[in-house]
Amino acid sequence: MAECDFTDPRIDEGIRLFNEREFFACHDVWEDFWSELTCPEKPMFQGLIQAAVALFHFEEGNLGGARRMYQSCCAYLSGFQAVIGGIDIPALLNDMDQCFFELCQPHQGYPSHIRLNDSLVPKIHRQTEITGN
Repeated sequence: MAECDFTDPRIDEGIRLFNEREFFACHDVWEDFWSELTCPEKPMFQGLIQAAVALFHFEEGNLGGARRMYQSCCAYLSGFQAVIGGIDIPALLNDMDQCFFELCQPHQGYPSHIRLNDSLVPKIHRQTEITGN
């Protein structure tokens, strides 16, 4: 497998969009990048894409879709328990856990009363100097 080019500008563009809560646009940028990958970090980027989709669904009130994408995001990202390419995966996972905690609790029926808490919406943190893994 080839090495991942962590200097690709689409990574930072996706992070910027994610942090500005432009989750659908973020998904599009990262999916374009992800489709070209042949490196071991490809599942990590799949997890980042699904994090954006989970938050998009949560924001739009599609709670079932949000929960499914959150669980899938965690499954992909849990294999990357380090800072990779300057991206702090453990911090993102922790923040996603906090954001989705209430939604993932057992509920009687559909939890239509749950809304995305603005103060818990994750941000992606990345070191500024990237030289690879």
